[in-house]
Amino acid sequence: MTRVRQSWLRPNDEGEAVVGDIRGFIKYERQLPERRSVPVRLRDWKEVSEPFPELDLKRQASRCMDCGIPFCNHGCPLGNLIPDWNDLTYRGQWREAVERLHATNNFPEFTGRLCPAPCETACVLGISEPAVTIKQVEVSIVDRAWEEGWIKPLPASQRSGRRVAVVGSGPAGLAVAQQLTRAGHEVVVFERDDRIGGLLRFGIPEFKLEKQHLDRRLAQMEAEGTEFRTQTSIGTDIALTELKSDYDAVVLACGATRARDLTIPGRALSGIVQAMEYLPWANRVQEGDLENSPVSANGKQVVVIGGGDTGADCLGTALRQGATSVQQFEIMPRPSEFRTEDSPWPTWPALYRVSSSHEEGGQRRFAINTEEFLGKDGHVAFLRTHGVSTRMADGRPHFEKIDGSEEVFPADLVLLALGFTGPETEGLTAELDLGLDSRGNIARDESFSTSTDGVFVCGDMGRGQSLIVWAIAEGRSCAASVDEFLLGATSLPTAILPNTAPLR
Repeated sequence: MTRVRQSWLRPNDEGEAVVGDIRGFIKYERQLPERRSVPVRLRDWKEVSEPFPELDLKRQASRCMDCGIPFCNHGCPLGNLIPDWNDLTYRGQWREAVERLHATNNFPEFTGRLCPAPCETACVLGISEPAVTIKQVEVSIVDRAWEEGWIKPLPASQRSGRRVAVVGSGPAGLAVAQQLTRAGHEVVVFERDDRIGGLLRFGIPEFKLEKQHLDRRLAQMEAEGTEFRTQTSIGTDIALTELKSDYDAVVLACGATRARDLTIPGRALSGIVQAMEYLPWANRVQEGDLENSPVSANGKQVVVIGGGDTGADCLGTALRQGATSVQQFEIMPRPSEFRTEDSPWPTWPALYRVSSSHEEGGQRRFAINTEEFLGKDGHVAFLRTHGVSTRMADGRPHFEKIDGSEEVFPADLVLLALGFTGPETEGLTAELDLGLDSRGNIARDESFSTSTDGVFVCGDMGRGQSLIVWAIAEGRSCAASVDEFLLGATSLPTAILPNTAPLR
């Protein structure tokens, strides 16, 4: 057995470093929890996976190899100590496992459900075999910790006397807030909606993230001392200049919520709705705010334009609402099921992926472009489309119409899931003359500082549309910078953010 020096490996009785069962990756194939049958889960909004037996989970954790250099750590923007908690899970040391998990990640119950797991695409075993089920081990550890009552509030032992305002309550804002509260600062989180959570609350369907997981984490944060103020829009209800004068530091974490539109003939017809004008209503029904959604797919022929995760969320939501048919359009060609030469290990590959929503029904169409919406009595009735071929130039895709590929599709409801173009900056940048970068995000330096002293920005508002794991990583590192700004030094950890300039 090779002797190695990584601190995350445990010595055995002979002093050799081992991870779990050294032959686990040979003995066991990759396995994930069974999903509830499609007819059953379409009748409710609960999460789709069945419980995963402990023996199966330990076997999956044992597949983590004694690989010497854990590329999974680098693949994860949080720098999660993945071999550590795989080994602890295999050994049944659950309490120690959740401590390792929380050492780098404030909210593993969120990432374990929502992150696309770049750590798994960087797994060394994944070079030749199916990767370790890192994400499943992660969520199993934290769920067990909640069930056992091990996760408690961690209030600061002493207060600093400094006040920090955090604008936005998505994963970046929550990570900043929890870190700074635990550092002893008085933190107030401002949210323009009537509940805390941002897109975690209103953008992610219940079948992917039951809101009980969000609520119990928020309860922990409140018990630690974080204050939440809802229905307060900064720039409208409270001026940003006023916020800056009332607090010692301000963190902007409002996300990238400006939706990309499709400006083609017929766009003004009714029945064409942005995904984030559709998904929140379904979530509000589940919260008990409404009996029925004012924008529902019930009994309708639905077309979702956009092939990403948000489009899949729209698909699963429409099926649960009782759509008669759902089609999901993607302008890019169908990805390969295997890595191609332009996406070598350990980079994130653009692969053909099937989500739980795709299993449930609907039809996916690739290399298709919508050129016109056609209506009847002012409401959308059809989409005129054509196929496209794709060529790459200057690092960007260029689409060319394929002659003779025109089609017309019926549609009573069209959902636009085309991503986001950047943050909503109206009412913010003018007040303090905050600078923007070339992509329209709030400009910041390597310490997350904006052009105005004492004002910081993190998450999608400064980075652009990205993954939840990046939002939490940026929030943690931003908190360290704010802490240092307030006190002159910090003991808060920073996340490991690969492929960026050093943050500290």
